[in-house]
Amino acid sequence: MYEVALSEAHFPAQRDADVREIAVGGMLRETAARRPAAEALVEVRQSSEVGRRWSYAEVLAESERLAGALASRFRPGERVAVWSPNSPEWVFMEYACALAGLVLVTANPAFQVRELRYVLEKSGAVALFLVDEYRGNPMAGIGAQAVDGLDAIREVVDMDDAAALYAGSEAVPALPEVAPGDAAQIQYTSGTTGFPKGAVLSHRGLVNNACYYAGRCGVTERSTWINPMPMFHTSGCGMITLGSLQAGCRMVLVSLFDPHAILGLIESEKATVICGVPTMILALLDAHEASPRDVSTLELVSSGGAMVAPELVRRVRQSFGCAVSTLYGQTEYCPVVTQHHLDDGIDDICDTVGQPIAQTEVSIRRLADNGTAAIGEAGEICARGPCVMLGYHADDAATAETIDADGWLHTGDLGTMDARGYVRITGRVKDMIIRGGENHFPAEIENVLLEHESVAEVSVVGLPDETWGEVIAAFIRSEGGRALDADALHVHCRARLAPQKTPAVWCRVDGFPMTGSGKIQKFRLREGYLEGLYREEAR
Repeated sequence: MYEVALSEAHFPAQRDADVREIAVGGMLRETAARRPAAEALVEVRQSSEVGRRWSYAEVLAESERLAGALASRFRPGERVAVWSPNSPEWVFMEYACALAGLVLVTANPAFQVRELRYVLEKSGAVALFLVDEYRGNPMAGIGAQAVDGLDAIREVVDMDDAAALYAGSEAVPALPEVAPGDAAQIQYTSGTTGFPKGAVLSHRGLVNNACYYAGRCGVTERSTWINPMPMFHTSGCGMITLGSLQAGCRMVLVSLFDPHAILGLIESEKATVICGVPTMILALLDAHEASPRDVSTLELVSSGGAMVAPELVRRVRQSFGCAVSTLYGQTEYCPVVTQHHLDDGIDDICDTVGQPIAQTEVSIRRLADNGTAAIGEAGEICARGPCVMLGYHADDAATAETIDADGWLHTGDLGTMDARGYVRITGRVKDMIIRGGENHFPAEIENVLLEHESVAEVSVVGLPDETWGEVIAAFIRSEGGRALDADALHVHCRARLAPQKTPAVWCRVDGFPMTGSGKIQKFRLREGYLEGLYREEAR
């Protein structure tokens, strides 16, 4: 770990790693030149069968061919959306957009019409790249509805249709010069109003964050990294994909998370590293303990998105015989802010989220005056460094609220820092709910529920849960005081939201605890539920 003795909750940037001034495409070319024959990418299909394989030279050739096709149809700086589960084509699109100077807009394959349309419309995307369906979600049909009336959309492309995907590749236009500070991606995450806002991430931020993260994980060119994390999130397309790239190691890309299948991949591919949210790691442990596989090559389990229970760390060490490293981050920092070192003890792993990564300042700021907090004093976690987003797309006001005049990124999370620079999360300034490592926004869910004729007033909060970290609960005052039909409300939400956003707990209330200014006190709803003051409606 970094040896520091802080007098206040401000951790200075550590210079043990350089800030690379290189774009994503430049890093791909650099690694392909250094390790052309090394295996780079292994496909694992939704059936859990191992499919195609590519060397680094082959990944570069495929990406440059696709970049040429895209450059013949789109101008540098234009935004194109990728709406697909994990696949090699997703990886090629990431690299091709980077090489062609396009901004890749990511979208969750579980989205329904209104969610997808929101991302397309807000980002100003000019094209949508999708697949026909995923896990029963009729994506082609949803995509057609989502783009209806959006004049900016010039193309809707099936990523499984090679002719359509690579159309124009014969023209081979000259690819543009792409600078490290250029926008590489827009990823939609929480904003000050609770609605998703498009964090614009630079090539510099994504490349360096992945380098620092992978370096602290101990990843080298001899590593094999299993990637079950969603590519639409910075964990999948940034931390792991670009982390593997900078090391020049092999990435095994999993399309559909199945714990038994992944254990088989660890054994057959001799994997050394895997990253997953705690719910994934718990499922892997349960599967391994029920039907053991040879996981002796595994060196590290990396996890984030929620606090890790001590029992989970002990089980990983006992069952997998490897190290555990947890991390804390947010999309706006590309995303890792703090991370454990490989030799950290179990108390630090379980009670903190580690020390800041290289080249990253972290400060705990008092809410009252934005001053630096004392050691152990709670305040807002703020970060400053090369990985801070460029801003929120087309939203200067939200950007100014999140990145202050001194360049500090205000995370919206509350925490403390000890004298060694280890950070502990204590709560959230915002009401965002983190379920299974995914961020959910109460206002979005509340607005959907308010569309139902039986709902007069609603407040959505997160409740603690051992498996998911948090589950979503809806507290509803019904029209006319009538009974709550949880089944009907569930169906209503499922038709309009991704499954994981649909509340799992439904409670009818006659009124809400309010502040003097008339705002609902969500913390009192949460406390009241845990104290048994609210009755859950059965489904």
